[in-house]
Amino acid sequence: MANSHLDYNLQLLNHLRTILVALGEAEQVPEESHALFLERFDELLTLLPQNPLKSQYLGQDLICQVIQRYPQIAHLVPRDLLWFFGGDCLHFMPDDELDLYQRLEERRYEAEQNDEPFDWNQEKQVLSLQPGPPH
Repeated sequence: MANSHLDYNLQLLNHLRTILVALGEAEQVPEESHALFLERFDELLTLLPQNPLKSQYLGQDLICQVIQRYPQIAHLVPRDLLWFFGGDCLHFMPDDELDLYQRLEERRYEAEQNDEPFDWNQEKQVLSLQPGPPH
């Protein structure tokens, strides 16, 4: 069950990488530093499946850098990746979104504990239609 969640986030990272490559091909960013950044991004894609916990900080750093270095594509960074890596990435999420993801994570944990199937995207849609807890 946990592997499917990791696989899902790896798919999102690969999608984000294609956006970053396209950005470089469109010559929208300095080529040399962009190439180095893509190398680090590829390092994350390699390390994450091998050791998700050890690559957490690298992921946080890179996702935050995408938003800061490439503001023109910040809106294309999947929100799920901000939550997945946590830490400083959470600063880019408003409170109501954090509440939604917290409830989603609790549902995922509950499903895992009960050996029940869990569809992250489906649950996210269901939860986004429900009002969150009052602040």
